[in-house]
Amino acid sequence: MKKGQVLEGMIAKVDFPNKGKIYLEGEERYVLVKNAIPGQKVRFSVNKIRKERAEGRLLETLEKSPLEVESPCPEFGSCGGCTYLSLPYEEQLKIKEKQVRDLLEGVVEEPHFEGIKGSPEQFGYRNKMEFTFGDEYKDGPLSLGMHKRGSFHDIVNVGNCQIVDEDYRKILTATLAFYQELPITYYHRMKHTGTLRHLLVRKGQKTGEILVDLITTSEGDIHAEEWKDALLSLELKGTIKGILHTFNDGVADTIKDEGTEILYGEDYFFEELLGLTFKISPFSFFQTNSLGAEVLYETAREFIGDTKDKVIFDLYSGTGTIAQMVAPVASRVVGVEIVEEAVKAAGENAKLNGLDNCYFHAGDVLKVIDDLQEVPDLIVLDPPRDGIHPKALEKIIAFGVDTLVYISCKPTSLVRDLEVLQARGYEVKRSVAIDQFPNTVHCECIVLITRVAK
Repeated sequence: MKKGQVLEGMIAKVDFPNKGKIYLEGEERYVLVKNAIPGQKVRFSVNKIRKERAEGRLLETLEKSPLEVESPCPEFGSCGGCTYLSLPYEEQLKIKEKQVRDLLEGVVEEPHFEGIKGSPEQFGYRNKMEFTFGDEYKDGPLSLGMHKRGSFHDIVNVGNCQIVDEDYRKILTATLAFYQELPITYYHRMKHTGTLRHLLVRKGQKTGEILVDLITTSEGDIHAEEWKDALLSLELKGTIKGILHTFNDGVADTIKDEGTEILYGEDYFFEELLGLTFKISPFSFFQTNSLGAEVLYETAREFIGDTKDKVIFDLYSGTGTIAQMVAPVASRVVGVEIVEEAVKAAGENAKLNGLDNCYFHAGDVLKVIDDLQEVPDLIVLDPPRDGIHPKALEKIIAFGVDTLVYISCKPTSLVRDLEVLQARGYEVKRSVAIDQFPNTVHCECIVLITRVAK
């Protein structure tokens, strides 16, 4: 096997999150190829060779997997948003369940793994989408959608996207049609010129309230009033709660709020989870699958168990969803979150739900944890994708609590942290996977961790 060589092979299995494994006859090394499905025959080019394995770039699917069915989205394969859209949902769950089981069993002798819980909805489930302006090919017409798979530059129009509902598709299509008629350019990520950057759409699955935010540079006239009127003329199942215009002149290809003006309505909307109401602003964190989040939080509440008269730390608390789920019978819940906007929202949501025993602190867990003047009875952890900073994890362990509940959106980060926790006297009592992201490679996990009696 040589670098640059083009080869063919069958995908034997897929390791988390999307690494297809190929075993070639006569080769000691296996090959990892991203974005493949078990059972596919693929052509790939070798781009890295390591001691035990090689890595390849998928060039073409020569034969479909026996598991595959017709994809409901015409952009599947070219759009980078979904990987498993051509698989029946039960097959998606089997793949994710095995991936998580293998990861846990790789570091935990007995993970007490309870399998995977599916999402109540597999299509139209997302309550937030960030679409990007660009072109589908160099110097092509304006497009608005998702990044093309494997491309930093090209944008695929996704007017038929299946993981959002019809209201998203109508808003996307209307916005693209409006700006295609005007001499306004998209923001070029290499030249750092142009105006149109992103379209952010959020919608409450329970409430039907919609928030739309157009993110642009401060260069040029975007005809904001006319765009707003075009959206308000749409026939939607939901109700537009607010239309916003956010400025972002930063060079990074990320959404950053450098000032937002309200073109219509409010700069927030409401969503409901398990009987609680949450006020959500454009950039505040909230689980992207509301119905799936209810499964996640019900399971977390079950793992947490009795909270009566207990002091609970909710670290990486976001907008305080978990804190408020466990607060009604707890003595006190203390949340720590680095995003100040999320902390503000958490405080507002707690008041909205009549909870006066939730306290939220803004800052990095690594630093804020030193200033918390009490010892918790139980700690809930819901860190970002990269997991817990090693120094922060040591400080968490130093509290010596008997019970930790770890919610993870990236199982590989989870198992890394579990290795440390086990070495420091903790063991896994229960674990489960939760599919929050149907048709994609991602899933969440919840693990109940207890201190081993000395």
